[in-house]
Amino acid sequence: GSVRDNPHLEILECCQCSLVFLSSLNHVDEADYRQFGMHEGVPPSVEQRLSEANRDDQRRYEFIETRVAGKTLLDFGCGAGGFLEKIKANCSRAAGVEVEEVLHESFSERDLQVARSLGEAESFCAKWDYITAFHVVEHLNDPGTVLKKLAEMLAPDGSLIIEVPSSEDILLTTYGCSDFQAFTYWSKHLFLFNTKTLKILASKAGLSVDWIEGVQRYPLSNHLYWLAKGKPGGHDHWEFLNRADLETAYSEVLSKIGGTDTLIACFRKGMID
Repeated sequence: GSVRDNPHLEILECCQCSLVFLSSLNHVDEADYRQFGMHEGVPPSVEQRLSEANRDDQRRYEFIETRVAGKTLLDFGCGAGGFLEKIKANCSRAAGVEVEEVLHESFSERDLQVARSLGEAESFCAKWDYITAFHVVEHLNDPGTVLKKLAEMLAPDGSLIIEVPSSEDILLTTYGCSDFQAFTYWSKHLFLFNTKTLKILASKAGLSVDWIEGVQRYPLSNHLYWLAKGKPGGHDHWEFLNRADLETAYSEVLSKIGGTDTLIACFRKGMID
């Protein structure tokens, strides 16, 4: 198929490794992200971004808070900095990397240390115990090379934790929702990964896979709304379905069959046996 916001692009899948990727990567570069980031037209305010990301930021914080106690952490592609703001008190040092210029005044106001490049981040701390990259890797033109650089910045026993959309999201596979396919295969999602291709990516970066897990970011209400209306936002429009027990049960089912919308992986330096 073609990409909704750029009909000249095609969605391709490698018949050997099952990596999903766009037919060209030339339409996206760092200058694009530096100016407008992930947004079409006028970007939303920092407050709006923090509000929209808060659920994910809190989930990630709760997932990692005890692991990083007293450690150093670099959040690569930190966005508006919500996760960084939550986690910094747990760490001996926490910093971010974000290329989007409009955000940096806010970082200074909130006393967040955020570099504009990996090179600048190296001046903050020579080696990091943890590097996180949440929904960043799928936007990189050359993820293997960037992950190699991140690996070089890890301490000897350091961990790289990445979170990416899954190419085996049940809306794309079992449900076959064409509206969602057009939505998720957009021109700034250059790659979509599954468990197999994440393992290949780790290997190319000289890292070992510690673990890979499925995470379901969006609840059943969101999926039913996509299937009924062909639009996002079901968790806001059909709130009567947003029950914690239903959300937990649905997430467990999707995890069991490998159909979650998101994958989170931990890569390590050295061999994992």
